Amino acid sequence: MKRLIPLLILAALATPLLKAQESASREYIVISGGPSLIEWERFKKVPHDHWWANFVRAARIRLGELRERHGDDALVTWMVYKPGYVRRGARQEKQDLITNIRSVQEKYKVNLVYFSTQKQLLDYLNGGTSQHPRATCKIANLEYYGHSNRACFMFDYSNEVDSGSKVWLHEKEIGLINRGIFTPRAFIKSWGCHTGESMSALWKRAIGQPMIGAVGTTDYSGSDEPGWHPKLGNSNGRWTR
Repeated sequence: MKRLIPLLILAALATPLLKAQESASREYIVISGGPSLIEWERFKKVPHDHWWANFVRAARIRLGELRERHGDDALVTWMVYKPGYVRRGARQEKQDLITNIRSVQEKYKVNLVYFSTQKQLLDYLNGGTSQHPRATCKIANLEYYGHSNRACFMFDYSNEVDSGSKVWLHEKEIGLINRGIFTPRAFIKSWGCHTGESMSALWKRAIGQPMIGAVGTTDYSGSDEPGWHPKLGNSNGRWTR
């Protein structure tokens, strides 16, 4: 019994250290693409993005889940396509949307990383930071909220040009992402439309791990309650790897 008590004390002291080491070796990343502009969407039968915060709200709920699940010490990162929100705020909302985005960062104490180009996105995913280099800090969670089609993430869809995008990640460019940046069995999911129809298969081939994607559209309207996530756009849709 005398030997057991010191061992229990050592175990109790070691647990926080082990948790800290695990937190330093894992990163949980959520990516938000930008919203469209009504100047491009108003003549469409079904215009996109009636609300500027579709992809922000969905990300906010997910960031809260990750923080609650993995604790205060976990490295939770939110990557946001900034130019889309700057343009939407100036041209349509007539307000500074970046301030609203920062309020989410402050609420959940996340690492906020803005990107404006594909290169900036890839540099962060592949390299991490000097404090958390990707060689030692692997990605355990990667989720995308934004516009997409069957072959492409479109970070600024209908935001700068009508029904198109100037900043994207195409399925033929997935090889620009290093295979070794993920933990084994990382959770990877696209919440955009149609990703499961082609891009998911090429992702698994290039990365070696599956990415869950939708067959069909996804719907960002609905509840703001805890646990809410975008749903499939119709009854014929499904999630696939």
